[in-house]
Amino acid sequence: MLRVGLIGCGAIGSVVARELSAGAIDKVELTAVFDLVVDHPLGVQDRDSLLSRSDVVVEAAGHGALREHGVAVREAGTDLLVVSIGALADEDLESRLRQAEGGRLFLCTGAIGGLDILRAAMLFGPLDDVAITSTKPAAALSRPWMEDDVLNALADGSKPVTVFNGPAREACKRFPESANVTATLSLATVGFDQVRVKMVGDPDATGVRHVVRASGEAGTYELSFENAASPDNPRTSAVTAYSVLRALTDLRRPPVSFL
Repeated sequence: MLRVGLIGCGAIGSVVARELSAGAIDKVELTAVFDLVVDHPLGVQDRDSLLSRSDVVVEAAGHGALREHGVAVREAGTDLLVVSIGALADEDLESRLRQAEGGRLFLCTGAIGGLDILRAAMLFGPLDDVAITSTKPAAALSRPWMEDDVLNALADGSKPVTVFNGPAREACKRFPESANVTATLSLATVGFDQVRVKMVGDPDATGVRHVVRASGEAGTYELSFENAASPDNPRTSAVTAYSVLRALTDLRRPPVSFL
């Protein structure tokens, strides 16, 4: 039996907890939930209690939680499955997580796919250009640091508004709840400083759309994903929690693996 501990029981973690408790994955058991805000029957009050009950810890609580607990989880000899991949735009955190000895480090692919073909293309030859455009409901992209004209355009709701156009590293810092797919793409391909990101708020959007474009010696690629938004958090794709469950399923070593 694979024992799973969970950090965070919000929009993503609560779905993971519910599905695991219902026996969604054979021989995978939810054994601990570490969230000091949410009351859960399997709740624990500290990290040591979480680690003592877990073979793998799923981090689903945001960038701050990964900074606080990620390295310690690995150093305790426990495997770590990261959901808040955008936190790795912090070069120091990425380095410490990678270099920590003990448990294995897994990065959840979240709300996009197709990374296998892009990685294969990079073995053929360099990717010259990698870009992602993420479109979300306008209200989900409003941030206090934005200029008044951008905030007014988002609130007006008459047309799509581009709220960011720049490198992935900056996107992850400015949109910590919305740029995990950007970080995933960056880590799988040409890095945070080379991947170009556009964030668009669309008043007509009911879900979350990501369009990835890449080109290089191996060919030209366009990957499009249109996901339903989480009912509890419109900044998050509902499928992300099920990407966690898929990752845990893969850890059980199925008879056939897609490599």
